Amino acid sequence: MKKVTTSKERVLTALARRQPDRVPVDYDANAGIDSRLKKHFGLKPDDDEALLVALGVDFRGVGARYKGPRLHKEIEGRAVDPLWGIHRRWIGHDTGGYWDFCDFPLSQAGLEEIEAWPMPSPDDFDYESVAAECKRYGKYAVYTGGPGLPDLINGSGMLRGMEQVLIDLVTDDPAGLRLMDRRVEVNLEVTRRTLEAAKGAIDFLWMGEDLGTQIGPLISLELFRKHIRPRHQLFVDLAKSFGIPAMIHSCGSSSWAYDDFISMGIAAVDTLQPEAKDMAPAYLKQRFGDRLAFHGCISTAGPVAYGTVDDVVKSVRDTLTVMMPGGGYCLAPTHALQDNSPTENVVAIYEAARKYGVY
Repeated sequence: MKKVTTSKERVLTALARRQPDRVPVDYDANAGIDSRLKKHFGLKPDDDEALLVALGVDFRGVGARYKGPRLHKEIEGRAVDPLWGIHRRWIGHDTGGYWDFCDFPLSQAGLEEIEAWPMPSPDDFDYESVAAECKRYGKYAVYTGGPGLPDLINGSGMLRGMEQVLIDLVTDDPAGLRLMDRRVEVNLEVTRRTLEAAKGAIDFLWMGEDLGTQIGPLISLELFRKHIRPRHQLFVDLAKSFGIPAMIHSCGSSSWAYDDFISMGIAAVDTLQPEAKDMAPAYLKQRFGDRLAFHGCISTAGPVAYGTVDDVVKSVRDTLTVMMPGGGYCLAPTHALQDNSPTENVVAIYEAARKYGVY
């Protein structure tokens, strides 16, 4: 076991598939449960940092903020992303609600319209603030990116519709592929400049691409290797050029792509939905544990949402029993914690991790 003194060292030790002092933990949540957690800890509604401290979270994200003009007009009854033009509408439910993608303004677009669609310039981001942000979080594991980078299928689907994106991949549609490439060009350059501005203070790059349903792959391995992998490799190689590891998020049954992730040079995988096909912790640990680090496994659709505190503690303990040996595991929810999760259940995740996640 490596002796560690900071969250940064703890996470980097785990990402290197070694044992730190304890299992690192991470957090992500929808607005409703996030607000309830802040009330539980007596925090101000906007005090995100204090909540992370209260939960013992070892990770912090940084990025260059956009400072350019609004590129897409507002539309009544819609939330229109000012940079990319994605349309969303609010869908309420019994425990809160969510912003659902809609309209898909590029669903019928040809190559000419794709080329003309306004996208942000890498010049219009504030890179000067990155170094200060990194310094603020110096003792934590600092990352840039996230599950939306480059997110070729979902990211294009938000503008073009998921069905059309899948057709684009199968038919090599020039318009759909150009949309992916334009997004990649912007995001890759913004990420490069962000890493440069950090001057070595960013510890890893977080990527994302949802590749699975609950029962199997979303696309074939052939399509992944033809269209997705080469574009992902650009980001992995960028991380390598800065001497940092890359972690990739993928929802659903996605372990079918892990051998390719490994050969690409990806160090860690995120999400790990245990209820999906070939995603059980024991399967992942046995099959890939000597070649990949893991981040996730605590299902947002399982005991955290529908069980008791005791059920949550048992789930966390069972997961730790499988994933802890030899190191290489960071405990985190499989997605943003949902608003139907009782506050006491979410608190129990982090209390159990602190109690049972010690090596």
